[in-house]
Amino acid sequence: MKTLLQETAARAGRYLEALPQRRAAPSPEALDRLALLDGPLPADPTDPRDVLALLDGVGTPAAVASTGGRYFGFVTGGVLPAALAAHWLASAWDQNAFSGVSSPLAAALDEIALRWLVDVLGLPTECGGALVTGATMANFTGLAAARHAVLEKTGWNVTAHGLFGAPPITVVVGAEVHPTLRKSLGMLGLGRERVVRVPVDGQGRMRADALPALSGPTIVCLQAGNVNTGAFDPAADIIPLAREAGAWIHVDGAFGLWAAAAPTRAPLAAGYADADSWATDAHKWLNVPYDSGVAFVRDPEPLRATMALTAAYLPPGASRDPFDYTPEASRRARGVEIWAALRSLGRSGLADLVERSCRHAARFAEGLREAGYEILNDVVLNQVLVAFGDAETTRRVVAGLQADGTCWCGGTVWQGRTAMRISVSSWATTETDVEQSLAAMLRVAASLHAET
Repeated sequence: MKTLLQETAARAGRYLEALPQRRAAPSPEALDRLALLDGPLPADPTDPRDVLALLDGVGTPAAVASTGGRYFGFVTGGVLPAALAAHWLASAWDQNAFSGVSSPLAAALDEIALRWLVDVLGLPTECGGALVTGATMANFTGLAAARHAVLEKTGWNVTAHGLFGAPPITVVVGAEVHPTLRKSLGMLGLGRERVVRVPVDGQGRMRADALPALSGPTIVCLQAGNVNTGAFDPAADIIPLAREAGAWIHVDGAFGLWAAAAPTRAPLAAGYADADSWATDAHKWLNVPYDSGVAFVRDPEPLRATMALTAAYLPPGASRDPFDYTPEASRRARGVEIWAALRSLGRSGLADLVERSCRHAARFAEGLREAGYEILNDVVLNQVLVAFGDAETTRRVVAGLQADGTCWCGGTVWQGRTAMRISVSSWATTETDVEQSLAAMLRVAASLHAET
């Protein structure tokens, strides 16, 4: 086992060392070779070293270099060195982190990591929390607590009796709500389309003046960081109105919530600490390995009432049992990596990571605008939307850039305009990466414009 792990470390080390020189996306030839991993299940065992060699030889060239400094798709973070090392160690420990009895170590690190996150994100100290797979499940978790709480006010126990015969719940969202939040509503039986949509402004912010009259069991969903523009709903204007009506306020802050950790960006998140629940990703701006999301609930009781698990064979631990707060029972020890990332960065390091990403985004916008291309958003955070002309031209530039391999950006449609989206959230991105990627964008765009 030791020899195998040493060889694995050597192979992983070579992959990481080669990241600055490799393509951001795999070549078509590398993708074709994935067929070598297919075939009938072997009838007999294979030497683990041979398995590793095949996986590395075929898989490594086909891997997307998303942990490198020139990947700007899907708001994807890299992997901090301390977080990667902790991930490897946690895999060796192979802890089942569902309770304090099954793993006192994992339960303790969960609790510490959640407390540190509440602190650095400026959330209420009394918050309960759950470490889950990502923002989709974090939204699901926070909204499940919301569903329980708003119905409990009417005397209905949804956890015990379900939604059959329950008072209806009104869910208010912005017109630019992220589809994963609607997916969470669907999984909770609240309906993806059975929502009240509030108009937004040109940056995707919910308009406080368009908020409908609220009454009865209501959940208002705010967005901290629009996935296209990075814009924030005006929480300071909306939350008092929702609070006065007795509504529960949930925040989808998959990446934007991290603005609170950076002094110059924190004003964007003003007022968000007054909400009732929050969802975010750790595998975005905290740069821990996939998968890692976090849900926070101001009052832990609705969360525990929704998620608690009781069985005769599950004795309670000495302190907090994660299975009382998460959708999963058996789960990996995500708290190990979050703890390691926060411990290695510290408060100032995390702030610098966020600030640096935002400066890189601003540089992309500046360079593209100076070249005559249209920036469609106010670059307030780490997101840049650029149009290279009409929809077809922009799509061709995106495709050309992805084929070029220098960096990777995706396409999107923003309020009727086709655009390329640049998302900067990796600790590994340097000024050199930005300038090299910007040059590639301008080169590909100029080449296509010259053709037409």
